[in-house]
Amino acid sequence: MARYKKQQLLESIHTLEQMNQVVRMSDKSDRQKLADALQQCQQAAIEMGTYLETRGEEGLRLVPFLEEYCELIYQQAIAMEEDEKIRSLSQKIQATLTNLQSGIANDLPEAKREVVFFPYKASMWDSLESIWMAANTDTDCDAYVVPIPYFDKNPDGTFGQMHYEGDDYPDYVPVTDWQTYDFTDRTPDAIFIHNPYDDCNYVTSVHPNYYSRNLKPFTEKLVYVPYYSTSGGMSEAQKLCPAYLNADYIVIQAPSYRQFFDESIPDEKFLPLGSPKFDKIIHKCQNPPQPPKEWAEKMEGKKVYFYNTSIGGMLADTEAFLKKMLYVFETFQGRDDACILWRPHPLLETTFDSMRPQYKSFYEKVKAYFIQNEIGIYDTTPDMTDAISWSDVYIGDAGSSLTSIFGIAGKPMFILNNMIHRAPQEGDWRGMTIPNLDYWMRDKFALINNNMLYESKPWEYEYHYVCDLTEYAYGNYYSRVVEVDGKKYACPCNCHNILVIGEKSVERKIELASRGEKRGAFLWANVCGKYIILKPLKYPALVRFNTETEEITYFEKFVNYCVRQVEDQTRVGIGVALNGRWEESYYFSPDDSKVYKLNYYTGEENVLEVPFDNSNGCQLAYEKDGWVYLTPFEGKVITRWNPETNEYHQYKDFPKDFKCIHPAFKCECEENLFSTMFLDGHYLYLSPNWGNMYLKLNVETGEMSEWKPPYEEKLATDYFHTVAKSIFVWEPLSECSRWVKMYSYPNRKLYRVNIETDEYEEIPIRFDVEELRAHEKGFCEESEWQQYCCPENCFNSLENLLDGNITGNQFDRDRQIRNFEKIAANPDGSCGKKVYEFIK
Repeated sequence: MARYKKQQLLESIHTLEQMNQVVRMSDKSDRQKLADALQQCQQAAIEMGTYLETRGEEGLRLVPFLEEYCELIYQQAIAMEEDEKIRSLSQKIQATLTNLQSGIANDLPEAKREVVFFPYKASMWDSLESIWMAANTDTDCDAYVVPIPYFDKNPDGTFGQMHYEGDDYPDYVPVTDWQTYDFTDRTPDAIFIHNPYDDCNYVTSVHPNYYSRNLKPFTEKLVYVPYYSTSGGMSEAQKLCPAYLNADYIVIQAPSYRQFFDESIPDEKFLPLGSPKFDKIIHKCQNPPQPPKEWAEKMEGKKVYFYNTSIGGMLADTEAFLKKMLYVFETFQGRDDACILWRPHPLLETTFDSMRPQYKSFYEKVKAYFIQNEIGIYDTTPDMTDAISWSDVYIGDAGSSLTSIFGIAGKPMFILNNMIHRAPQEGDWRGMTIPNLDYWMRDKFALINNNMLYESKPWEYEYHYVCDLTEYAYGNYYSRVVEVDGKKYACPCNCHNILVIGEKSVERKIELASRGEKRGAFLWANVCGKYIILKPLKYPALVRFNTETEEITYFEKFVNYCVRQVEDQTRVGIGVALNGRWEESYYFSPDDSKVYKLNYYTGEENVLEVPFDNSNGCQLAYEKDGWVYLTPFEGKVITRWNPETNEYHQYKDFPKDFKCIHPAFKCECEENLFSTMFLDGHYLYLSPNWGNMYLKLNVETGEMSEWKPPYEEKLATDYFHTVAKSIFVWEPLSECSRWVKMYSYPNRKLYRVNIETDEYEEIPIRFDVEELRAHEKGFCEESEWQQYCCPENCFNSLENLLDGNITGNQFDRDRQIRNFEKIAANPDGSCGKKVYEFIK
């Protein structure tokens, strides 16, 4: 505070000097108006003197200058009519202020800097601790740790129960009571926080006094340090938070993390110095503490598995998440070679209360089952680093900051799939081998894990390994493989390049302009003659690639009309071509009536409007004989529109039993009703996405009824999990043929179906199981967003892990650490020290 006060004193003297100049240069008529301002100057001088009296002998020696200044401006106030006297007094005032300024700048001793840390959850203290340690060992600094209260939020957004965890911090951390530390009075030199949300969190809120906007006016440097660490990516929710706008600095793990934050944040705010969370675990694993006696007895002679249940995993599909917990507990129960240490996310129960209250009782039963049956160790201690140092293996969700901590500590990570609730059985390998059924490419290609290319002869469905497309085993880098004039190209999904594929390997990579984040860059790809068209999701343009010249063209106007952020979801308008002429495509806006029309050959762009209300956008489109059939992102309506005549019809008379169930919330909604459709004669057939039935619509009469595939669809669970049901993989229908292809995602089978007679036959899709097993990666470089791990699948189950029976690469600690060093600056544990030195 004293350092900040000294700066304030010097700024105040500068203001008094400016006022003195104003008085000296003013004429008699203006001076009377300045009388009140002189009184304010006198009051400011008195307050400065009062403060200097608290600064010991050096401060007392400066007080006479202020007394002299007060006397001189008093004389000025009573001599407003006398120009000569005003000028003479002004010279004396300037001399007095100069002496005072020199005394404060040179004689007033430099005070200790004061920094304060405002954590709220004790379990997140590790995100600040190493910075505090550096400040605490600086003899020229007073460092305060002031845990602040926080509130649960009720479902309606109001504040619920208040929590204060000041008693839960390690014994070596001196805690200051938040009610005795008044930052508005102390004005610390720097404030460190780890909560970026202010009032924008749905689950909790720190006390409003400690919102970043309320802290910033009372400190020179407000520093935000993320409470999490990551394995290479960041949640979209972290892109722009309130604290980023108010903070002077934001600490990030590595320079590459800048791309995950909003472009509007100035680059100079970012300090790419690592994570204090890494500092703590690096030092803790080098010298782990003794576990509690009860825990030590459970761990003795066993490998310890740290089980992490994250909020993200729970919210994604709560029912599947809870079933997964039961499966994990049952798998560990009774084993004498493995000890499970379960550490739920510290806000998990609060999140159940506020966002999934209907599942809270189920969660309580699962928790009670674990504790009452003494399956393992239930850890709710504030400091997770102790448990990490005692653990041998991580099991849990991928989307958790804990994966980066285990990664930097060099401990193996087994990433669970929350949709798998049993051990694998014969034939479950089919669940991971969905070919890229693509009539236009004659169903030749299959992308396994989206990164391994398998190929079949056209329409024979017997696939064999060709090559790996990337050095990463997963990550959905490519969405589709297409063939143009005998050349094969892999089209991007989570990357900014196109691959040219030879007979048995990737020949070369064609780079696109690097714009924004790679993950979620593109949605799909189409082929139009010599052109490959890349449809963007987060990439800022639709891309046209000329396969003859390799020229790349970027259509940025597409994004203006066809990409929208609707609530928390990025929506992209669907496109169709009229009468099979793909050179001229229509792309429908996802939330208004605009239509973006693009001629792929000429590059000509136009914007049209549909004649009907399209405020819910177009999620699905199908064209036949000049008519376009559209379904919205939300709402029970099917629209038939003729772009040439602008004639349209809408169909809303759905069967009374038709429902749409949200896959995560398990409640009724009207979103994403259908997945595919096709027209045969007067009948439009629609396959459901979140809807509960297939529909058959007579486009002439408007009659809509349920249509059922003739084959049985099994439940989509475990290794065969999917949200979608069967889709139409149509082929041209003729007057004498009523056969259409359908692919069942729950069955992982392809059928030919006669829609008139309900006859059907399965078209076998064949893979060599041993070939699939031979190319299973095991522990590997998973993706840029998960540097090194082993994902759970049918070849590497949880049971396989516990039995030490991993297919593919075995765990390599050195390889893991090398990979994680890519995403962590200062992996030697010096981040906190370097952050403090920079701020100092």
